[in-house]
Amino acid sequence: MQRLVSAVSQKMTPRLASPTTSTNFRAVGIRNKVFSNNRRVLSSSLGDRTLTPWDVAKWDCHGDYRQEASWEDPSKPLYQHQNSLPRLPIPKVEETLERFLPTALPLAETPQEAESLQKCVQNFAQESTHLQERLLQHNQEYSPNSSWLQHWWNTLGYLQVRDRSPINVSYFFQLKDDPTCFVGDSDVQIKRGAALLWHTAEYRYKVCSGTMPAETVGKKKIPLCSTAFKYMFHACRIPQKDQDAYRIYDPSRHTHAIVACKGHFFAVDFLDQQGNVIPVSVLEQRLQQCVDMAHAQVPLLELGWMTAANRDEWAQGRKALLDAGGVAMETALEKLESGAMVLNLDVDEAPVSRDEGAYLWLHGMNPLDGDTKPCNRWFDKSIQLIVAKNGKTGFLGEHTMMDGMPLVGFAEHVAKHSHQEAVEGSAIYNGNVSNGGVENIFQAALPEVAASPAVQKAFQEAKEEYTKFVQAHTIEVQSFQAYGSDFIKKAGFSPDAYVQIAMQLATYRLWGKQAGTYEATQTRTFLHGRTETTRTVSTESAAFCGLMGPAPQYDEHVESIRKKKLETLHAAVTAHVKYMGKAASGQGVDRHFLGLSMCAKEGESIPALYSDPVFARSKRWRVSTSNLTHPLFENWGYGEVVPDGLGLSYSVHPRFCMFNVTSLKEHEWSTKACQLLEEALLEMRALVEMDQQMSNPPKSKL
Repeated sequence: MQRLVSAVSQKMTPRLASPTTSTNFRAVGIRNKVFSNNRRVLSSSLGDRTLTPWDVAKWDCHGDYRQEASWEDPSKPLYQHQNSLPRLPIPKVEETLERFLPTALPLAETPQEAESLQKCVQNFAQESTHLQERLLQHNQEYSPNSSWLQHWWNTLGYLQVRDRSPINVSYFFQLKDDPTCFVGDSDVQIKRGAALLWHTAEYRYKVCSGTMPAETVGKKKIPLCSTAFKYMFHACRIPQKDQDAYRIYDPSRHTHAIVACKGHFFAVDFLDQQGNVIPVSVLEQRLQQCVDMAHAQVPLLELGWMTAANRDEWAQGRKALLDAGGVAMETALEKLESGAMVLNLDVDEAPVSRDEGAYLWLHGMNPLDGDTKPCNRWFDKSIQLIVAKNGKTGFLGEHTMMDGMPLVGFAEHVAKHSHQEAVEGSAIYNGNVSNGGVENIFQAALPEVAASPAVQKAFQEAKEEYTKFVQAHTIEVQSFQAYGSDFIKKAGFSPDAYVQIAMQLATYRLWGKQAGTYEATQTRTFLHGRTETTRTVSTESAAFCGLMGPAPQYDEHVESIRKKKLETLHAAVTAHVKYMGKAASGQGVDRHFLGLSMCAKEGESIPALYSDPVFARSKRWRVSTSNLTHPLFENWGYGEVVPDGLGLSYSVHPRFCMFNVTSLKEHEWSTKACQLLEEALLEMRALVEMDQQMSNPPKSKL
């Protein structure tokens, strides 16, 4: 079985997922408009906002959503649809094979490979009969109240992955600026940070109380699974050997958020005892106090570096911290882990370009600085909001128990609502604000742990290895301004699928061949659904890349050639849209192949397809893609999935497209990929425009 699931641990492309339609978000029938659904959550009056206590103070999750389902109150709007959501289906083996073969055949490098692949596919149905029967039995156990896939996916794809979280697992958004923060003389960073905390409080209450309306998608308002929202606030991944846990704390017992500044971590009360958010002016004072304290003293140990380590190494480091620091360190870690979220004040950074911002949001370092500045992150926390000195703001999400779409709603909320709105909302506050409200979390424990050789060793190794890891990467942001979804739709294409085919052409020209390409597609229309893979490689996309060739041919004026290229482009786009629709309805191939592989017993013969080189090549995601198009997000991104691959996030706005390309620096692929994307998109536009001109020639004025 270990051999079968090895592809899962190649990072399982932990990315955002598409709903479904022509513009993935990421798909056919469900579009990337989910974030705009029922999102007005500002309160207009004060009241008692205390939350109903849990029967435990905290809970460690081990990957099975069923274990935490008791906290989903079906009488509350957020969870009202949970019991009625459909269950993730198990496709028929024959249907999976029919969908699979066209996505793999183009990757065969010789006729012999193609013939061998087809033979393996022909034999697979019979060879996997017992596996399908076991999978159906497994489904009977889970389907009454869950998904047959979720426990495997959460553990194999996330909790058991030993790679470091930053770049490998986490993802970032860059949020639009808040113009109201630049009014007046006070510090823009402090104002933006305080406003983010103030608006976070509003969203947190709606989520933790269950009073937020459940998300829906599409014109028919199809409900989405809400189980992920439990892991949004007061949540933290906990490093453990072999398999991590995900710890969630009773939100009714905690009124603080975490503020990181220059490697220090502070607990800052942002709620009063009744659960109401305190005035934004008080939050500004408390944030300024954090900054002043951070400037006054260099931390004895910058513990944030340790959270960037390999998961087993961080588990050992955390144990060393607890062994050396005793009760004081245990209390400090619990204080940090139980915070609602982290606000990172990067007082030494002021990114201007999107490239500079991408480095800061994704991994917290400017590569030119190396390790000369503190690590101002705690990479295990579910939510981190990062504010630079100039007010630029990013979001960093931890991906383990929830995908990006639920957090898009949160990020949209804090980006949409301004500092001025927080000032106006604070004017009605008539509660009691306690004195203090700021605590340097690790101050009491650091003298003991800093003297520990085991801690020092773990700290130094984590810092050195992470610095090397970051410096081995490069990020390029391509802002393609020539056209966007308006032009693409007018030309009769799905914007998402059209851009996906452009990416196929660009990577085909980059490497001289197509490569396994993953587009994340959301399956939250099913109970405990997360994602499925939309495969962009197809016989149709291969035909288009072959026709377009390794470089532009500038032959769009030749009618027969132009017509053939447009015909193949339409076919490739149509095939992609069709596949995405199947993936969103639980009829993809990759999760089914995984489920079948998980049902194999040790020592048992396995279908030959699983060891076929083309099968392996087709699911080795050298191109990991995902589409998030939001008017309040300047950029977004994540890392590559395999060492010889690209992390390629993108947005298709009405008049422009944005691409964020991450790869290892040694390949020099990020810059080249951006140039080739521009080339492909311009060439595709030339085909469309020339055809339109020839179909509608200008009338003579004579």
